[in-house]
Amino acid sequence: MSTTPDLTRLIVEGIQNRKGRGITIIDMSSIDTAATRRFVIAEGTSTTQTVAIAESVEESVREGLGLKPFGSVGANTGEWVVLDFGDTWVHIFLPPVRQHYNLEELWSDATITEIPDLD
Repeated sequence: MSTTPDLTRLIVEGIQNRKGRGITIIDMSSIDTAATRRFVIAEGTSTTQTVAIAESVEESVREGLGLKPFGSVGANTGEWVVLDFGDTWVHIFLPPVRQHYNLEELWSDATITEIPDLD
């Protein structure tokens, strides 16, 4: 059985493997009305990169924990790709789309952790 810290670590590694930036973890476990317990948010500079980041996350989690996402949406456009790992959802945005939806502000009452970019 996987543990959430392992899943989160593998998601972050998958994002970083494709040079995803602006990684933010939103822990909503203390919010009863949240649809999930955690968001991991990142961005890519092009639709090609956002799709590549999503594929890297899937590969990292599959190899590390033997898990596949329950579902995914957005890979056809690449502007906003979402991977559903049950209690953790991964959102990979183009920067203007991320700014528009501003999930960090929407969930500002949650615990928010910023992961420094590698470069």
